[in-house]
Amino acid sequence: MGAVFQLARDGGVSDSLRSRGTHFLPSPPLKYSLPANPVFGFTLYMIRQVRFDKKQRVVDELIRRIESGLMEDGFLLPGEHQLAQEFKVSRGTLREALAELKRRNYIATQSGVGSIVTFDGVVLDQRSGWAQALADSGALINTEVLRLEAVSRPDLLSRFGTAQFITLDRRRRANDGTLVSLERSLMPANGGLESLPRVGLIDNSLTITLAAYGYIGERGDQWIGAEPLSAEDAELLGRPVGTVFLKALRTTYDRQNRFMEQVESLLDPVHFRLHLQFGTPQ
Repeated sequence: MGAVFQLARDGGVSDSLRSRGTHFLPSPPLKYSLPANPVFGFTLYMIRQVRFDKKQRVVDELIRRIESGLMEDGFLLPGEHQLAQEFKVSRGTLREALAELKRRNYIATQSGVGSIVTFDGVVLDQRSGWAQALADSGALINTEVLRLEAVSRPDLLSRFGTAQFITLDRRRRANDGTLVSLERSLMPANGGLESLPRVGLIDNSLTITLAAYGYIGERGDQWIGAEPLSAEDAELLGRPVGTVFLKALRTTYDRQNRFMEQVESLLDPVHFRLHLQFGTPQ
């Protein structure tokens, strides 16, 4: 697992961290049943406390490096094996430390080796979809729904096991009014999703809507390339015909291995970038 660190946008560092360079969290409550032999109970406490102290030492040191600028925005952390050796901790303890840093918005993790899409240099976690990823990045983006209706696609029957879909077309504008993306999503017209053209999205979010109907993404794949805009797409994006945009095609399956969404995205390369991580995972 690699980890791409990002500074917390809310500046959420405690006063004690700023003044002393370290920040110690209060010890978590330790729950155990004290046996007849009190020595055994004391040993259990010490094991848990030592593990917590080791995790906190890793957390504090990585925060120090981030806050001091030793690790700049977008820095790729070494692999788990190398970090565990450096801090002389187990991989389990290291993973707990990284999870704490992620929870506090110091790092964003990317499993394995692969490509990462960024918007204006900010890494986008696409697992929750473009809208949520852009919102999490702090980007000021406005989304416009162009179409939400039922469609028939017999050409996709053999691949997804159905020819009936709900299509959702959206385009997004940057804060200055520039159109930066056009997305066309396809969802199966079953499991309650067939009612979407009538009832609409929940909180204007496709991810929240899919989850409400029992579709939570588990796995999938994504292809990214580039192609010139067609006349139709150019008109929708306010660009000359033939303007080259990035094109992403992402297919997602849920926890029950059901097809849940295919989305084709046209992305303005002025704002969106494809970042490739390579090397041997550790």
